[in-house]
Amino acid sequence: MKQLDLTIVLAAGEGKRMKSSLPKVLHQIAGRSLVEHVIHATAPLQATELRVVVGAGSELVKVQIAQTFLEAAFILQAERNGTGHATQLALQDGPLIGTVLILAGDTPLLTAGTLQEFFDLHIDLDGDASVLTAEVPDPFGYGRIIRGNDGELERIVEERDANSLEREIDEINTGVYLFDIAALRSAVAGLEIGNSQGELYLTDVIGLMKAAGQAVNAIASKDYTETLGINDRSQLAECAAIMRDRINGAHMRDGVNIIDPTNTWIDLGVEIESDVTIHPGSVITGATKIATGAIIGPRSTLENVLVGVGTEVIESRVAGATLGAAVKVGPFSFIRPGTNLADGAKIGAYVEVKNATIGAGSKVPHLSYVGDATIGSGTNIGAATIFVNYDGVDKHETRIGNDVRIGSDTMLVAPVTVGDGAYTAAGSVITEDVPPGSIGVARAKQKNVLGWVLRKRAGSKSAESAKRAGAEDGSTKVQGEA
Repeated sequence: MKQLDLTIVLAAGEGKRMKSSLPKVLHQIAGRSLVEHVIHATAPLQATELRVVVGAGSELVKVQIAQTFLEAAFILQAERNGTGHATQLALQDGPLIGTVLILAGDTPLLTAGTLQEFFDLHIDLDGDASVLTAEVPDPFGYGRIIRGNDGELERIVEERDANSLEREIDEINTGVYLFDIAALRSAVAGLEIGNSQGELYLTDVIGLMKAAGQAVNAIASKDYTETLGINDRSQLAECAAIMRDRINGAHMRDGVNIIDPTNTWIDLGVEIESDVTIHPGSVITGATKIATGAIIGPRSTLENVLVGVGTEVIESRVAGATLGAAVKVGPFSFIRPGTNLADGAKIGAYVEVKNATIGAGSKVPHLSYVGDATIGSGTNIGAATIFVNYDGVDKHETRIGNDVRIGSDTMLVAPVTVGDGAYTAAGSVITEDVPPGSIGVARAKQKNVLGWVLRKRAGSKSAESAKRAGAEDGSTKVQGEA
């Protein structure tokens, strides 16, 4: 069986129309950079060697690719003199015979299936070169496929160099090629600059090979959307939407209930079991895994989260956390990295949790901050409780035992421990450990200064209401003093 000897990915372009400091091929769709999408699509072909031509932002591009594709070799195109020049550089010191696949690093929708089919047809046709083509609704910006009267491929003309009749052709060059390496080496050596860009075009190789009597084939893609390239933010968004629909469609076919697929964004690396329900406005990214029966959203964001069976996350953001089974989060809560919520834990409205372990069945229902803490099982944290974990220099840990009741508006000043079965009184500032079974009370006795409003806010609406209620001046009398 014929094998692929070399893959060349052209990823040197700056992408000026992106108007970005980030190299074009590093812009992301569904959790992967554009160039990573391309390389992933080529991987099943198992080329003997992978070469990536880099240029603009070369160090950033190399670092990104090398994280996933350790076998990639990088070729620097210091001066961007066109795709033909990039190919010349990539062929240096490479194999002299065999088959090479060349494609652009900005076509993220290509699939392994299409590339495999393209490769198989190229081998069956036994030609010296094959070009993957596509018929598109709007060919503007793409090179056009020029066929002869016999329907065979004659040449490729770029948009800038095409005449008015050629621009009406809707069959375009996708930038995906297969070549016999020896034939390609000979052809690229004969490239000359003769276009409006002042560059060496790889597309000109087709005309040279035809003139030399070599067999060149145009193979049409079955799905033009796979071949869409990206030059600006509008095209990036268009391709992202197509990828979103692909991903959501696959999940729904696997039994995931996505209420509004057009308003749900899921990365490629996400794993979701059947019978999960995802409501509109949700974004699920990274290495998130969601177990069966979970309910996500509406308007929730999950990033690198493990979600247990039957857990609910409603209108909240969760990142870098583990949520056990039957956990409830939200609405309007923020679960930050390092958080571990055990089975049946509840995080209510307007709660922030960071680097904390919360035990089974414990609750933080309202308006609280829990940072750098360990909370046992069956504990309730009252509304507006703050875990005071930062002293201005270092973070400190708070430990709360099992079946503890923390009163509303408690300040737990770390490091501090509240033992099993203990209570804290509402409004307390707890600075010392509370032993098991005790109640910690840390607040001053209330004093009422009688007549204060009549003296200090005379003439106000409050004073008038107080008079009607029978309030008297009271001079300096303080109620509650001994």
